[in-house]
Amino acid sequence: MTSNVSSTLHWSDADTEVHKVVVGPYENNVFVVRCKATGEGVLLDAADEHDQLLALCDALGVKRVLETHGHWDHIQAIPAMREAGYEVAVTKLDAPMLAEVGYDVFLDDTEVIEVGKLRLHSIHNPGHTPGSISFALENTPLLFTGDTLFPGGPGNTKSDIGDFDTIIRSITDRLFTFDDKTIVLPGHGDNTTIGAERPHLEAWIERGW
Repeated sequence: MTSNVSSTLHWSDADTEVHKVVVGPYENNVFVVRCKATGEGVLLDAADEHDQLLALCDALGVKRVLETHGHWDHIQAIPAMREAGYEVAVTKLDAPMLAEVGYDVFLDDTEVIEVGKLRLHSIHNPGHTPGSISFALENTPLLFTGDTLFPGGPGNTKSDIGDFDTIIRSITDRLFTFDDKTIVLPGHGDNTTIGAERPHLEAWIERGW
């Protein structure tokens, strides 16, 4: 591995590496989940700065791209990724938002995505967008939440496709079922944990965002 790729290492255990870069004007988090045993990786959110992402993918054995949702700031690098031969997956509900950049396959709720010997479990989390999806990495404490859950509350729902009540249900029913020690890796900003966020649910509901 090059020193540049080593500098992107964000989390690891005996079987897994997670690499992180922050790209674009909205400081989007882009993650690569890599299986140490096979060297195969997957990229979460081809947000921006495609040259950097393509170099990262080449260094880390990335085979495909998974989009957490279809908002424009998460999809800017998709054309370059697809041109380079990477398959792009998105939920059917958010696929229309990728009409201009393209996509290849659909992601389904509860789908199990193989990354070498690793397994990512997809979790449909509507509210920020109709097709927002999170990914839990089996046998680790890691939960990639896109723009559904951040340190301090849910993602923005003040758009024509967002819905606050829906995102609260998504978080309560699908994410707060995870253990308190679960590490939340969001689409922007720093990591948090389920345990750090869970006590604030009622306050979020009361404030309405």
